[in-house]
Amino acid sequence: MKISILTQKISRENMKNWFSFFVSLFVLIGFVSVSNAQDTVLNIGVKGKLDSVHSVIMGQERQIQVFLPATYKPGSADKYDVMYVLDGGNWNTGLITRVQNFVEGEGLMPSTIIVSVMGIDRNNELTPTHLESWKASGGADKFLGFIKNELIPYINKNYPSNGDNTLWGHSLGGMFVFYTLLNEPTLFKSYIAVDPSMWWDNSYVAKMAVGKLPLLSAQNTTLYIAGREGALADMKIDTLDIILKKVAPENLKWKLHVYTGETHSSVRLKSIYDGLKFTYEGLTSNIQIHPMNGIVLKNKPFPILFFGDTTRVHYTLDGTVPTLSSPKSHFEIKASGPATATYKSFSNRSRYDQTTTGIFTTEKMQSPISKPRNLLQGGFNYMYYEGTWDKVPDLKNLKPVKTGRTDKDFDLDKLPAKNNFALVIDGVFESKEEGYYMFFFAADKDSKLYIDNKLVITWDGNYVRRDYSYILPLSKGFYSFRIEYYHKNKDFKLNWNYITPSMMESKNATPIPIELQYGRK
Repeated sequence: MKISILTQKISRENMKNWFSFFVSLFVLIGFVSVSNAQDTVLNIGVKGKLDSVHSVIMGQERQIQVFLPATYKPGSADKYDVMYVLDGGNWNTGLITRVQNFVEGEGLMPSTIIVSVMGIDRNNELTPTHLESWKASGGADKFLGFIKNELIPYINKNYPSNGDNTLWGHSLGGMFVFYTLLNEPTLFKSYIAVDPSMWWDNSYVAKMAVGKLPLLSAQNTTLYIAGREGALADMKIDTLDIILKKVAPENLKWKLHVYTGETHSSVRLKSIYDGLKFTYEGLTSNIQIHPMNGIVLKNKPFPILFFGDTTRVHYTLDGTVPTLSSPKSHFEIKASGPATATYKSFSNRSRYDQTTTGIFTTEKMQSPISKPRNLLQGGFNYMYYEGTWDKVPDLKNLKPVKTGRTDKDFDLDKLPAKNNFALVIDGVFESKEEGYYMFFFAADKDSKLYIDNKLVITWDGNYVRRDYSYILPLSKGFYSFRIEYYHKNKDFKLNWNYITPSMMESKNATPIPIELQYGRK
C-alpha cells in the first residue's frame, strides 16, 4: 500500500497556525533553548529514569533514559507500546516526549513508553559501510545487534512493554531506521525516518531495498518518511520514493510526506506529530453506533448511525466479525430486523482495533395503554433520595427526601445534593405518531431506563461513551416511562431525549415535551 504526498506551499494562514502551535507548545511546556549536542540528557520538563545496559556486543556500558506513561502505577499489569528514539537525549527525545503527550491527549495514539537511546559515536553506530572520509564509520550491524539482542530484551524484562515497538530516527538515524526495516523487518511494528540521509555511500541502503523490500513478510508494518521540498534529491529521498513505488509489498503501509519551508532540523517537529498519527492511523478512543440495541419490525427498515470517521470502519449485519472486505461504514445505513450489527474500526496496530455490536430483535411489542385515569398532564413524578451507597440500593425500602414533578420548573441542578443521590422518574408519555422512536440516555453508572415496563438501557459508560440509545416501534397511544438514576460522578449528568418518527430523517433528538408527560395526581 503506497501513499506519496507533496505538501503544497503553505498559505499565510497555515503558517500562522503552525507558528501559533509551535509557540503555544513551547510556552505551555516551558521548553527552553538547548544545546545542539544530540546526547544531552533530558533535564527539563518531563522526567525519565536514567538506566544503562552493559553491551557485550558493543563492549560498552550503554546509557538510556526511559519515560513511562504518566498513568502507569508500579505493580500494575498494564503493558504499553515502546518507542525507541535514536540520537537520544534532549535534542530529540525532549521534543518527542512533548509531542507524544499531545498526540495521546487528543486520543490519536495510546500511552507509550519512550526509550531514549543515547549515542556514543553516531558516525559509527548509524552507518552501514565504512567511508574513508568518515572516521570509524560502518558500525551499523553491530549497533543493530545491540538493539535487537540486548536493548529490547532488557526493556521487555524490566519495563511494562507489550512487545509492539516503534523506531524513530533523524538524518543518519533516519537512514538507520530504513536499514533496520530491511534487515530486521519484524523487530519493530513501525518505522519513522525523518529526513533520512539516503545519500550515504552512493545510496547504499536505497539500492539494498531493491532486493530486500519484495521479501518483507511482516504484516501491519508501517513506514513513515519525512522529507523537505528542495532537498529530496540531495538526500536521495527521491530515489527511495521511486524504489518504494516499484517494489514495496502490499503488506507494508508507507508514506512519504514532503514538507515545505523547513530546515533539516525544524522538519522534526511537524513530522513527529504526523508520523505518530500515521503510525496509529485508525485508532479511536470510541466506536459507537446508534441505536445501540432495540426492537424492530421485520418489514420496516431502520437506520443505524455511526458518529465518527468511517474511513477505516467496516460492518456486518449477520453477527460475524467484519473484515477489510466487509462493507464500509457510512454515517447511516439501513437495516432490516432481526439483525446483529457488528462494526469494526481497523487501525495500523491491530491490537487497537475496536468492535461494537448492536442486537436488534423482532419480539412483539405490547399495545399502548388507553389514556390513563388519575394522571396529571405536564410532567412525570420524581422521588429524590440521598445516601452514600457502595452498591445500588433497593429504593423501595428507602423513604424519599423530596418528591415532585418534572414540569417546567424542574431543574436537576437545583436538587439539594450535588453528588451521592438517587432519582426515580416515573410516569406515562404519549406517543403522537406511529413508527420508530430512538431513545437516548446519558446518566451515571448502573442507572436504568424503562420503556413500556421493559428495561431497555443500563448505563455503564465513561467519559467518551456517555450516550446510550435504544430503538422501538411504537403505535399512537400511552406508554409507561421510568428512570432510575444513581449519581456519584460529578462529571456525569442525567439527560434523556428521543427522536420521533417524523424527526428520524433529520436526526433531531429532543426532550420529551412536557405536555406529553403524565404523572400521578
